[in-house]
Amino acid sequence: MQATGSALWDIPTRVFHWLIVCCVPLAWWSAETENYEAHQWIGYTVITLVVTRIAWGFFGSQHSRFRDFVVGPGGILAYLRGQGSVSVGHNPLGGWSVLALLSLLLLQAVSGLFNSDDVLFSGPLYYAAESGFRDAMGVVHEVAFNVLLGLVCLHILAVLYYQLARGENLLGAMIRGSSEGRQGLSAPVPWWRALVLLAVFALALWWGLEQAPQPAPVIW
Repeated sequence: MQATGSALWDIPTRVFHWLIVCCVPLAWWSAETENYEAHQWIGYTVITLVVTRIAWGFFGSQHSRFRDFVVGPGGILAYLRGQGSVSVGHNPLGGWSVLALLSLLLLQAVSGLFNSDDVLFSGPLYYAAESGFRDAMGVVHEVAFNVLLGLVCLHILAVLYYQLARGENLLGAMIRGSSEGRQGLSAPVPWWRALVLLAVFALALWWGLEQAPQPAPVIW
């Protein structure tokens, strides 16, 4: 099947991608500088973005849907044997890396909701869990970020390989929506649907965190 000239990556997918590119280093910077208020808001942003992207993977444009680029072991083996990819978007390895990145981002951000620096900052769900669970979430928060950094580095290397060695303009498509040889097979769905999803999930997160237990008042 030949491409129709439509955008390969729709606007919501591209905006999500570049916002996450900004959020990850900002999350690291805010933690290193102990700017925990900023760190907390970055975490809320990541949770909302990732949940929206997951929903977009079911209700978004054709090539943003998981069913378009996530294949089973047979598809991966076929690709490794040089039989090509079934999707004009992500290849089978890239498709699974997307799922891994989304999972790690969500795990990293959610685990941070239970963290505390034991001095000035406590996450919004810190008092909703017992100490053992909070300690476990602290370990998860640290380990998940290190694994995430490794996967991000691998992702960047893979993009550079396909961009420079194989001449596939991945960056152009992620910036402009399509590039020469990388175009979609169908028109994108309206971008405002993603905005509605984003607003719904942001409000749901805000409401949920508002229900979280607060620290007991100190009685002098």
